[in-house]
Amino acid sequence: MKTPTRTVVHLLRHGEVHNPEGVLYGQLVGFHLSDLGHEMARVVANHLADHDVTQVVASSLQRAQETATPVAEAHGIPITTDDRVIEAANVFEGVRVAGMTPRAFVHPRHWSKLTNPLRPSWGEPYAEIAQRMAAAIDDVRAAARGHEAVIVSHQLPIWTVRNALMGKRLWHDPRKRECRLASLTTLTYLGDDLTSVTYSEPAAGLLAQSVGGTR
Repeated sequence: MKTPTRTVVHLLRHGEVHNPEGVLYGQLVGFHLSDLGHEMARVVANHLADHDVTQVVASSLQRAQETATPVAEAHGIPITTDDRVIEAANVFEGVRVAGMTPRAFVHPRHWSKLTNPLRPSWGEPYAEIAQRMAAAIDDVRAAARGHEAVIVSHQLPIWTVRNALMGKRLWHDPRKRECRLASLTTLTYLGDDLTSVTYSEPAAGLLAQSVGGTR
């Protein structure tokens, strides 16, 4: 009996962003990696240098493109831009959140946006995030069949599709996401069957230097 083909898809969260004002940037343009973020991207690229990577995909946001660049360069392949892996839209984009506590978001002026935390009512529905991410993963898995691929995305989309693939509920406490800066959520497939989901932090040694720690 023929052994099923092994394909690996790494979901890479971007590195630290230059964000001195502490803005919730979401899909806003103009937010690029900090110097530390570029270093994180290089560390991950070095970590993946001896992997059989044949596809690199990233969202169009600058921080994702900059994180993807050293990975793609290490393998001599182009970056494919795919906004199915972009950050989720959020009505709080542009709000300065540095120093704010979660209680600040339950101010009466925000009540109309917080009616359904299970959907959620303040942003793109979790189900839609999971659906678009899963479609992007399926396409890159087909393109890289028998090899490895890297998708550079963002914390919420990565965590949401991970929960979906593992059969877990999509709504969650954002503080409990296992998806730190420049981390890898690795999906391993045999044929079309997902056989394992693993998590690693190649740039863990740099996280303590990050202004936001994980953001």
